[in-house]
Amino acid sequence: MTQGRKDRFDVAVLGAGAAGMMCAAVAGQRGARVVLIDHATRLAEKIRISGGGRCNFTNLQAGPANYLSSNPHFCRSALARYTPQDFLGLLRRYDIGWHEKHRGQLFCNNSAEDIIQLLRAECDAGSVHWQTGCTIDEIRKEGDDYLLLTRQGPVRAGAVVVATGGLSIPKIGATDFGYRIARQFGLKVVETRPALVPLTFDGQAWQPFVPLAGVSMEVDIATGSGKSAGAFKEDLLWTHRGLSGPAVLQISSYWRPGTPIEIDLFDGEDAADWLIGHKKGGRKHLDNLLAERLPSRLADAWCAAVGLQGTQSVADMPDKALRQLGDALNRWRLVPSGTEGYKKAEVTLGGVDTRGLSSSTMMARDVDGLYFIGEVVDVTGWLGGYNFQWAWASAVAAGEAAAEAARGRSA
Repeated sequence: MTQGRKDRFDVAVLGAGAAGMMCAAVAGQRGARVVLIDHATRLAEKIRISGGGRCNFTNLQAGPANYLSSNPHFCRSALARYTPQDFLGLLRRYDIGWHEKHRGQLFCNNSAEDIIQLLRAECDAGSVHWQTGCTIDEIRKEGDDYLLLTRQGPVRAGAVVVATGGLSIPKIGATDFGYRIARQFGLKVVETRPALVPLTFDGQAWQPFVPLAGVSMEVDIATGSGKSAGAFKEDLLWTHRGLSGPAVLQISSYWRPGTPIEIDLFDGEDAADWLIGHKKGGRKHLDNLLAERLPSRLADAWCAAVGLQGTQSVADMPDKALRQLGDALNRWRLVPSGTEGYKKAEVTLGGVDTRGLSSSTMMARDVDGLYFIGEVVDVTGWLGGYNFQWAWASAVAAGEAAAEAARGRSA
């Protein structure tokens, strides 16, 4: 590529995922000359695999309380200005069918490809230039412009929007590139770790529960205390290495190494009172009685794990033993040994410190023309479409601001 006017763009968006494509489309449709650069040739893999291939593209309940950040009020502005209803309006324009599955979670009726094609069409409507399979070796600030040295030649832009995502799921191309850019230009990065990720347990301690792999049930789950506490009612899934399912993915964002999680297997009912209430008028075995409330495999494993004979009659058990059992069922406390890591994490917790960004434009406060959006930023949503809503909202905020700045420069 030769240097010249054709290589000078108003906005260069780095990363052609959900946030990147949305931002490029918004800026392009507002008159900015935009280039969208990505090191991958197959784009938007996170959209493609989301929601079992149907993309959980937003959540009707999305609001600031559904996000974690070291600066919790930062996300308010963008989320208020671009809502789930705004994104649904975009889907209606493209006649994309959707349905609500669970607790406000919205999915495509057909396929996640519908969302990808929508974003491509929106970019085309904004005359966005595409450079895929394009690695960026260096970024420099030269006067009022940025110079991007890529394997496909140099690119100049008046603004750069970093939408490169986090570290989760490296097999589809996740890297730390966005964090490196932030540090290069003097922004702080909040320590990152895997989030929305299965939890693992010590092999020997977990041995009694290994046969439960595949068992699922709804539970109440909690961890932490004070402002760092998290609590959810969701489905729990046993695995060979530990626990997963929506309940654990949700709580993993709040869990800290070395701290316990607490699980109520009895849906809020006092398990001890329930057990003692069955002493009279019956001779049921303990495992059979528990199987009325728990999956049968779990009932058997639970008796073994707490050192009780499942075949003993509940009527013959002392109240003290039943109260101890009941307390364990209502407050199963266990300390994970770790997580399944970034390879299984749906998102990355932490990221570019939002104290260095404008909440209304996503631009770095001390670096004119440098924006950060989506997962690369220290804003992490709950499971259930919240992270896509942050991608859309932060992208629109940056796209509008970058386009307006471009108009100002050309005036």
